[in-house]
Amino acid sequence: MSNAKSLTADREIVITRLLSAPKTLVWDAWTQPEHLVHWYGPDGFSLTSKEMEVKSGGTWEFILHGPDGRDYPNKILFLEVEKPNRLVYKHSGDEDTEPVNFHVTVTFEQEGDKTKLTMYSVFESVAELVRVNKKYGAIEGAKQHVARLELYIKTIQ
Repeated sequence: MSNAKSLTADREIVITRLLSAPKTLVWDAWTQPEHLVHWYGPDGFSLTSKEMEVKSGGTWEFILHGPDGRDYPNKILFLEVEKPNRLVYKHSGDEDTEPVNFHVTVTFEQEGDKTKLTMYSVFESVAELVRVNKKYGAIEGAKQHVARLELYIKTIQ
């Protein structure tokens, strides 16, 4: 693999975590509403799923309830679903919210009895990443998001 800088490096967030669980369990925790409600989102947020169809062309509509009392409607369009190895989706806001658009690839790689999870988010521009990070704390939120998954995984093994 080359050490060359990615063409999108200045507008991406990449979070990698080695989770102490088999890949199929991590996949299920990321793709099933009964699991997502326990961990999805940054610290202090809770989740209500409205509709979820994890398949290429499927959507997931959900609301993140912030610790500030605000609701943040979200919509995901699944572009590629390769169970249990890879999810590719486009994130956007709900019709009633400002658009926060970015493209996400999540990979699940078995490494012995652990799973290497990589969440790779690419924004449309550097300015958009800066705006979303300043307004919503996107970088720290992504770290918290994956940390919450790791904590949840420990409770279901």
